[in-house]
Amino acid sequence: MAHHECELTGQLDSFLDHFDAEILRTSASAQAEDRADFTDGGARMAVRVYERYSAMGGNRVSLNLSVLAVGEKLSVSAITAGGSQAVFFKMNTFGEEAFLEKAVAAIGSFAPAPEAPAAG
Repeated sequence: MAHHECELTGQLDSFLDHFDAEILRTSASAQAEDRADFTDGGARMAVRVYERYSAMGGNRVSLNLSVLAVGEKLSVSAITAGGSQAVFFKMNTFGEEAFLEKAVAAIGSFAPAPEAPAAG
């Protein structure tokens, strides 16, 4: 399992659109598997699950993206799993690590739209 966490500033929907486009564009076999969205007061939570084929491991690897948005503060967690073929311990996590690298690049390339200048 590989894991990355960070905080960003921006609109949740813009970030999700950007991430989805980037992760699917940069990984030929990646596909969006499922999603869940929650709202509680001023907070929103988005969960996205992606999967792709890992040629190195000869199996499929999953990526879970969870984003908690409070206003324009985005708390992001990306976790990959499923790249090992061993029964009792993890071997060959190359696929998980490679998928996480794609996710980290997609997260890092997000640039929120600049704020409009105040009128007056």
